[in-house]
Amino acid sequence: MPKSLLFSLFFLLSIFGFSQQTIETDTLTRTANINYNTQGNSVEFKPETPELIQIAGAPKAFYTYHWEFGDGKYSKEKEPKHIYKDKGEYEVKLWATNNYDNGKPPTTRPKKIAVTNVPEDYQDVASMDEDFTLKRNREPVPDQEMVTIVSYKNTKEYITNGKLYLFYNELKYKNDNFELIETRTHHNEKDISDTGFAYSHNIDDDRTYLASINNDIIESSITIQDSTEKMNLPLSIQESQSIYKNWSLLEFDNMQPNEERNIFFSLKTTPEMIKDTSAIISVRGIYVPDSNYDNHKVKDMEMEIVTSHDPNKMSSNGTFMNYRFVRFKTLKYKIKFQNNGEGPARTIRLETDIPEMLDKSTLEVTDMYPKCDICPKREVLYSCLDTTFTEKQAIFTFKNIYLPGSEQKNVKEYDSTKGFVKYKIKFAKDFHKKKTKSRTAIIFDKNEPIITNYSTTRFLPGISIGVKTGYNSFSDLNNSDSYFIGATVSPYKSYRWYWQVELMNNFHSYDSDINVLEEIIDDAQGFRFRQLTTTSSSYENIDWDIPILLKYNVNNFVGLGVGLQNTISISEKRENAVLIEQFEGVFPDAPVINTISDNTSESNSFTNLRTGLLFEATAGFSRIGPSLGARYILNFEDNFNYWQFFAIWKF
Repeated sequence: MPKSLLFSLFFLLSIFGFSQQTIETDTLTRTANINYNTQGNSVEFKPETPELIQIAGAPKAFYTYHWEFGDGKYSKEKEPKHIYKDKGEYEVKLWATNNYDNGKPPTTRPKKIAVTNVPEDYQDVASMDEDFTLKRNREPVPDQEMVTIVSYKNTKEYITNGKLYLFYNELKYKNDNFELIETRTHHNEKDISDTGFAYSHNIDDDRTYLASINNDIIESSITIQDSTEKMNLPLSIQESQSIYKNWSLLEFDNMQPNEERNIFFSLKTTPEMIKDTSAIISVRGIYVPDSNYDNHKVKDMEMEIVTSHDPNKMSSNGTFMNYRFVRFKTLKYKIKFQNNGEGPARTIRLETDIPEMLDKSTLEVTDMYPKCDICPKREVLYSCLDTTFTEKQAIFTFKNIYLPGSEQKNVKEYDSTKGFVKYKIKFAKDFHKKKTKSRTAIIFDKNEPIITNYSTTRFLPGISIGVKTGYNSFSDLNNSDSYFIGATVSPYKSYRWYWQVELMNNFHSYDSDINVLEEIIDDAQGFRFRQLTTTSSSYENIDWDIPILLKYNVNNFVGLGVGLQNTISISEKRENAVLIEQFEGVFPDAPVINTISDNTSESNSFTNLRTGLLFEATAGFSRIGPSLGARYILNFEDNFNYWQFFAIWKF
């Protein structure tokens, strides 16, 4: 076989390609328009949206909305009515999100609104139940914009100056999740991200102390500490920096007691995140209400990367995992659903696939909405969540609840029609390294089930280093003695098919065949005699073997392999011996009258390149740990076919 062909085969077998999902380009640009009607400082808004492109088999397509009124207020209603506090010109923005639709969300041109008349009796209406919240207008879709709303409130009894942090782009993902394209502030908040972090190292505990006659300190009043409030701001910042790559830091001042403010961050999901669809990602906010103290609030907002806007979705934090360490990991899942009906749902059933690699007995519900108790074993009349199991599924059932429908009359809070279940589950004791997927059938009352996307778990290839030693048996070589030691590289604990590359260091000694040449010599005096010339060589080589194999694990204990092997002698020492015997006369029994011997040696480096096919079988722990094996190497040169017997230990 020509060597060029052998090298081509060697090169092709050593290359492993990987396919990647690509984003289809939507060339159809759709736009939505803002219509409005002004009466004094009261403005009624109405969107004009393009026709939806229904996804076949999905629930009825619909739009959700996010309005920004240009004064720091926002709404998620379809046709909101907004009252402005001050005269002026305001830029109104609209984001319409297409659910169960085949196209991209429509773009909207901002519109200027002029307010020329404001009644003197205008008063702000408080809307926040908490002093710090993170919300978003939609789930992140690769190469699309998403708005994160950071809302904060001054619960102090005095005017405050403070700080806000937004952390994004988790370090555990190689590619960035988001690009921050715009920050919209309306209360003179200042971006000080480049100035670094500052701490007061003071704590505001709002307690009053009195002196007593015996010099004891008496606490006259105790303020109950908010369990979500933290005191160690440097620690919270350090922890956040260990999780996220990027952050935005804003400073605010002159915030009145009970005042509420909003900041809007436009984040664009990067196109590279298409590979992590169904992954759970997060951003984190930190609110320091008073810069004089380190008291602060921390809020995380979890999101799922999606390819289309579907409120019924299953996601997991285990999209890509390191198989070597999964025994110490706990998978977290989230099942989201929305009632898109015209009436409330009283019973919601979630039939969720549980892959074989997971231990159903370790499943634990960590959160849910609607909020309710876990059902007891007996039947009850109050709202509760029941969890049952079949052979391959976990079934979560909300009983005796009230989840309004998005098409229901008088439902203005769109988020109230959504629900979710969060649960965590551990891996089973023994499972194979293979891709798994699960999805959920969502059943509202007695309606037809809605099937979610697949939530997949894939394992990173990982690297397994092995140590290998053994003996080579060359049956066609004289006095052959060959031992080797080396290393192997392969994916960690592969399930069935996988590749393996090795580097073996061989110590090989052998003798060549003995050549005997018989001649009849006529000397100068005219006498004839018989001469025997015996030639032999012995070799001491150090060879490098570089095998590349395609292997298959039949089960946990037996493996098979086939591949190509290249061998080169990095050091070759050859001892040549020549013995000349001259006899008296030409007869066979004539005595030896003269003997001439000549011994020479020579050394070479990086010579004798050889290529061959190999076939092997192993028995033992085929995926990780020790095993024994036998390999036959079929070289494309004479006398170099041989058996290899070895022991290997993979780590």
